[in-house]
Amino acid sequence: MKKKPASIRAHLLEESPRDECGVVGVTGTDQAAEMVFLALYALQHRGQESAGICAVDQGEARLHKRLGLVAEVFNANVLDSLPGTTALGHVRYSTAGGGQLANAQPIMVQYAQGDLAIAHNGNLTNAHDIRKRLVQEGAIFQTDSDSEVVIHLIARSRHETIEGQIDDALTYLEGAFSLIISVGETLYAVRDPRGFRPLVLGRKGEGFVVASETCALDIIGAEFVRDIDPGEVLKLHGSEIEALRKLAPAIRQAPCIFELVYFARPDSNVFGPSVDRARRAFGRQLAREHPVEADAVLAVPDSANSAALGFSEESGIPFELGLLRNHYVGRTFIRPSQADRDFSARVKYAPVRGVLEGKRVVVVDDSLVRGTTSGSLVNIIREAGASEIHLRIGSPPVRFPCFYGIDMPTKEELMANRLSIPEIKEHLRVDSLGYLSLEGMEGAVKEAGPFCNACFSGEYPAPLVDLDKGLIKPGDVKCC
Repeated sequence: MKKKPASIRAHLLEESPRDECGVVGVTGTDQAAEMVFLALYALQHRGQESAGICAVDQGEARLHKRLGLVAEVFNANVLDSLPGTTALGHVRYSTAGGGQLANAQPIMVQYAQGDLAIAHNGNLTNAHDIRKRLVQEGAIFQTDSDSEVVIHLIARSRHETIEGQIDDALTYLEGAFSLIISVGETLYAVRDPRGFRPLVLGRKGEGFVVASETCALDIIGAEFVRDIDPGEVLKLHGSEIEALRKLAPAIRQAPCIFELVYFARPDSNVFGPSVDRARRAFGRQLAREHPVEADAVLAVPDSANSAALGFSEESGIPFELGLLRNHYVGRTFIRPSQADRDFSARVKYAPVRGVLEGKRVVVVDDSLVRGTTSGSLVNIIREAGASEIHLRIGSPPVRFPCFYGIDMPTKEELMANRLSIPEIKEHLRVDSLGYLSLEGMEGAVKEAGPFCNACFSGEYPAPLVDLDKGLIKPGDVKCC
């Protein structure tokens, strides 16, 4: 029997894939921790389990991290205790080792060349293999996080300079990693050679900002400079920046297209394109591939809003606010005593009956993973009086788990792996069902490709070392 979640929040979070982590680093500006705090607010969608900031003042690093949201972990007194012109921060959803404080980031250690801290977004596909070897050589690990592997590799390198030690450590890594590392008051920003997860460079006054998404730059008034290239290593100190050598630049790039489908904020630019514009393009292509006669287009808020607008624009069917999302869900740990099978959807979404009653509606969602939320939403919309429900999905069927930093279910839990599209239509009891094709999705944003589409195609661009060696099972995907 599946274990019941310990809270409403846990019940809701298990319904869909989650983005694991958001990272940010600031250097060369006063009150750097406050800048990082604001930037983490903008990146809260990338992780809700824990938050942390490490700030460096005159070579001394101070760390504060706790379980909870950014607003719960930090206040004015805490930020006052984190002085300095260099800081890095992290928000995390726990898929590696669960929601333990020890696994929260940044991870900080005392190091020969100054206090070292690291913040990581991604998943190392050979972390267990490296860890096993390091343990055999006498290494002691304090966390279950794959990020700690990087620290051990840096510390064990025989290169004389920190730049050489970091570079040496990175050559051992496989998989997805966008890293921010601080050594003293110097930041190092690293993106893996395939560029799975996003990382951008910004300018704030005389200093620099590195972050997972451009929305983190916007909130602190930093100027977007450029994406950090796949395989690039940057050294940032105060107002100075140096590009160190690229890691394996010949490797084919594979940015995660699911960032554009679901994870990134619509006001961000990720891998070049505007996320909002990319999702609108998905919606327009979806309308071309799966036209339908209907009275209204609805979005499953909030991540599908842009795709639904695109569908409406292309089809000429009016966009309506037929579903409203409760943005205060998850702030309570009250366990419902008698929750029906539609509980999570009924807490999260409320139908606008005046829009739905007697109407043929197109419901646009960004993706369909387990299908539990979609089935409940169909029930809610029918009960509100819709005469027909046509479900449109702004991405292809998700048939394969991700091993590169997105927490997705096992292959057996994925609805599109178990059922054909006609069977899914019958299971959800909708009048019609249409998925965006893989070709249509990638064609809509071809200027930013080629992409990693492994969750749709099963073609994994980076070696799955730990899985192939039997060190993990498919359901044990770890990240950050």
